[in-house]
Amino acid sequence: MPEMLTVAFLGLGHMGMPMALNLVRAGHRVTGFDVVPAAVEAARERGVPVADGALDAAAGADVVLTMFQTGQQVLDAYNGRDGQPGLLQAAAPGTMFLDCSTINVDEAREASRLAAQAGHRSVDAPVSGGVVGAEAGTLTFMVGGDAEDFQRVLPLLEAMGKRVVHCGAHGAGQAAKVCNNLILGVSMIAVSEAFVLGEKLGLSHQALFDVASAASGQCWALTTNCPVPGPVPGSPANRDYQPGFAGALMAKDLNLAANALRTTHVAARMGPLAAEIYDRFAAEGGAARDFSAIITDIRNKSGQQAAAAAGEAPGGGPAPTLAHDDGSPE
Repeated sequence: MPEMLTVAFLGLGHMGMPMALNLVRAGHRVTGFDVVPAAVEAARERGVPVADGALDAAAGADVVLTMFQTGQQVLDAYNGRDGQPGLLQAAAPGTMFLDCSTINVDEAREASRLAAQAGHRSVDAPVSGGVVGAEAGTLTFMVGGDAEDFQRVLPLLEAMGKRVVHCGAHGAGQAAKVCNNLILGVSMIAVSEAFVLGEKLGLSHQALFDVASAASGQCWALTTNCPVPGPVPGSPANRDYQPGFAGALMAKDLNLAANALRTTHVAARMGPLAAEIYDRFAAEGGAARDFSAIITDIRNKSGQQAAAAAGEAPGGGPAPTLAHDDGSPE
């Protein structure tokens, strides 16, 4: 029987709260905290014990698990800010720091360096699988850290996920995550473009799904998170694109990928373009919608292009004549 650990779970959002609940159900001693009072209350109502503050939770923990939105939040929480102590100071010597956030590889390596400098151990273990996977306990964890530390946190990860992969040294988990989400973002755009093209060509959603899901176009973006309602009943498209995995988070992850592509001098074109597309989608109202709602953006812009090609503006009447369009503001 695996050892039951005392866990400070910090970050009880859409992903963190069901992950913490799965640890409670597995028998681990969990104390949660979030800076958003509503998240704390929701966790308490669902049976996750909560502390008055992050430092209080960390003080008696075997493992401090963070599930934050940005790398800067992780580093600030570890170090403290504005003259206040951080988690590294509050935790007992030798505490395991388990970061499940999705952040830059360099930030993950810096977090591990800071933890070691303070006399602690650490592992980076970002996740894939979205809210559905968090609730079902079927997440995939990509883990970076020493083999001994990996074994130490494995019972926790197995309580929250279905697949756990040790990817290598510190930062390797984040490297795997950024590569995975690069594939995911690009493939969702491609799948969405294919469905809109199918609509234009008179092809039903179900017919395209039946072909592509059993052919070379098969991918997770199609068979699990299908961007049109119907073929996959559990996909966010069937609930008006409620996330799921929000467009703002996909934009963030693709920008992490684009940054990694730049710093490693990879001759990439699709990744940076996907980051640009999702940045615009998030800024234009898609931030809180599931990232598969990118199909609605593609469909809307396709209608605008069709109207322009027909010599009409989208609302009717002649399309404006442009002397040039270089993407710059007038």
